[in-house]
Amino acid sequence: MIRRQKPEKNPPDEKKIKFPIEPVKADYLYGLTREQAEERAAAGWSNEEVGSVSLSTKDIVKKNVFTYFNLIFAVLGVLVCLSGSFRDLTFLPVVILNTVIGIFQEIRAKNVLEKMNMLNAPKTDVVREGKIRSIDSALLVRDDIVIFKTGNQICADAVVCSGEVRVNESLLTGESEEILKKEGDSLMSGSFIVSGKCYARLEKVGDESYISKLTLKAKAMKDEEQSEMIRSLDKLVKGVGIALIPIGIILFIQGFFISHEGFQGSIISMVAAVIGMIPEGLYLLTTVALAVSSIRLAMNKVLLHDMKSIETLARVNVLCVDKTGTITENAMSVQNIVLLDEEQDMDNVKGLLSDFVQAMGEDNSTMAALKQYFTEYRGEKPLKIVSFSSANKYSGVVFESGNFVLGAPEFVLGNSYENYREKIEEYSSKGYRALIFGKYEEELNGKKLQGEVEPWALILLMNRIREEAPETFAYFNRQGVEVKVISGDNPLTVSETARQAGIAGAERYVDARTLKTKEELEEAALNYTVFGRVLPEQKRQLVRALQRKGKTVAMTGDGVNDVLALKDADCSVAMASGSEAAMQAAQVVLLESDFSKMPEVVAEGRRVVNNIQQSASLFLVKNIFSFLLSLVSIIFVFTYPLGPSQISLISMFTIGIPGFFLSLQPNKNVIKGRFLQNVLLKALPAGLTDVLVVAALAIFSRTFGVGGEDLSTAATMLLAIVGFMILFKICKPLNSLRLAICIGCIVGFLASCILFPGLFGISSMSTKCVMLFVVFSIATEPILRYLTKFNEFIQRLYGDREQYKKKLKSVKDVLQRE
Repeated sequence: MIRRQKPEKNPPDEKKIKFPIEPVKADYLYGLTREQAEERAAAGWSNEEVGSVSLSTKDIVKKNVFTYFNLIFAVLGVLVCLSGSFRDLTFLPVVILNTVIGIFQEIRAKNVLEKMNMLNAPKTDVVREGKIRSIDSALLVRDDIVIFKTGNQICADAVVCSGEVRVNESLLTGESEEILKKEGDSLMSGSFIVSGKCYARLEKVGDESYISKLTLKAKAMKDEEQSEMIRSLDKLVKGVGIALIPIGIILFIQGFFISHEGFQGSIISMVAAVIGMIPEGLYLLTTVALAVSSIRLAMNKVLLHDMKSIETLARVNVLCVDKTGTITENAMSVQNIVLLDEEQDMDNVKGLLSDFVQAMGEDNSTMAALKQYFTEYRGEKPLKIVSFSSANKYSGVVFESGNFVLGAPEFVLGNSYENYREKIEEYSSKGYRALIFGKYEEELNGKKLQGEVEPWALILLMNRIREEAPETFAYFNRQGVEVKVISGDNPLTVSETARQAGIAGAERYVDARTLKTKEELEEAALNYTVFGRVLPEQKRQLVRALQRKGKTVAMTGDGVNDVLALKDADCSVAMASGSEAAMQAAQVVLLESDFSKMPEVVAEGRRVVNNIQQSASLFLVKNIFSFLLSLVSIIFVFTYPLGPSQISLISMFTIGIPGFFLSLQPNKNVIKGRFLQNVLLKALPAGLTDVLVVAALAIFSRTFGVGGEDLSTAATMLLAIVGFMILFKICKPLNSLRLAICIGCIVGFLASCILFPGLFGISSMSTKCVMLFVVFSIATEPILRYLTKFNEFIQRLYGDREQYKKKLKSVKDVLQRE
């Protein structure tokens, strides 16, 4: 006998093993027996969740702990311990802190998302052995008889056995209206019951259900889908990872067998060189800065599913949004009623419409708006009610005075629509949604209207523009982010709504139904701003078309129908009021479903990326120096002149501490250029200066007979001087905070050298060493200055070349079009 207290989730991408069972069509009032339910659970036919998009806590810990560079650091730590120089383990706290912060942030995001998922996974009423009980939705099995009623979310694909319900499938299909489901009709998982009650038999459960299949597609996020900054860091790390092992081995062999430094000296110099080449501080800075930003955003009710997504969003130059919920409020309101039949009286029409909407359930925002507006009831009793059907786009009521219908003009008027097209499109062009109310002479049966409808009135509704929408879109316009409005509504209506919201280019609209080929879609993606009558699959195609044109695309969505487009976008943003699948597919979740938070997210991303880019050049100075100095020491056969503790001291006060504070400074500038190229070009002059002065000092020290401890101390001081020079340059223009950072770091460095000389390997220098140190200290400034000027000259040449290429390309494009 199988008894499970709590269902366990399947690991991601692992398909549950199922054994064949005979289907059972139990009586809906009795349901399955206990044995039948247990048999199905044991055979794998339960409604357990598909593997979560997020990793388990155990997997998160493993991912952050068992990395290539943590392995390198662990090996280096063991070697340092074996050498007995425990003071040179000062690099380990940075490595541990970096790992802990990464684990903490990922677990925090996972926990927040799972809490949100739990809210969307309520219990379900099931009939078993003639008794109704409420159980966890995950414990349901195939062939179970369940009871769905108003407010329930359908937890698995099912078929109605008895009763009637109206279902909202908007999260699945994008269609906002409700559909009547009767006995024998299918119910799709993920949709909601808006009214009524029914008994339904579960046909597809667990990973076979419609919503689970979409969720599994959403999970297919590839590891290489990283941001520009993270990709650049990974490239840097891969390059260093390949180079440091042979360099480390050669340095040890040189120190132990050629220079006869002994085991301890050879290990320490090798470890110092290898640590200097690894940008462990840069990863820590990036992790901390992103973690701080994610906390800031969380305080503003914005969840980052992945910390790295903040940078991608900061680089976005095309933002795809929906009309409803983003530009406009979800609630609709009746703006006006226009008589189409001159013989009709306005009071009579309003009275009849009041009785009409009174007979209907308040199942959607349209009907809620109509009920709020039409309240002048005449008291006519409905003889028959035809609920709205998304297939036929109308609802109807039979009164003693006649049969009346209300719905979309194209469907209600049929062939006579052309007679009213001009008037209807006139209102649509002003942002209204138009409904036709009229009298129908034939029998109302819920099927497509075959006869003529006598139109009495045109009802004009509108979703109110969100108060903050114009300001939000003005921000994106100023930032050079192009907005594309993708909606299932009439393109004229969407265009006018977008214009009122201040979206640039809103007058350029297209009906997506006219875009039949891939080429037409790609051309439209570039030339139009508003896309109406868009099918769910076309959303994904539009995102891909924009990406093929070199755009960095962000996509907002809240429904299951948005999942595939969200997955393909460079950065995806979901509303918490939407579906669980959309929230799991998205990288950013707006917990209050407030689109006006987007400028804050973009501004925060730009602040982080620009500041990390600025601070990263400080870190790469050390990496460039260590790499090149290692090569120089191998070529000229001298021992690497610094120890691990000295590298840690310099890194702390010229790189780590100032880099961290600089990464938290305000910076809303548009991100320009490529991350790795920008930071390498900034770091190169200082790195080369360090190599030249320290290598020359090492060679001169050997000539003048200066000892190894003196050389290490002098090299540490020289690196500090160059480090503070580049720090002052990066901090310009100086403000009080940046000046305080620079002065504080200098004071901290000197205090550490004076108070803890033994910990950091700082010793008093001989007279010869002091003289060499003074000479090379004076030389650092002109060397750095001229190398910087040469670097800027090379950058200008490269920039002019790129500008020439762009101009040439634009001329070729013009000639081709002509």
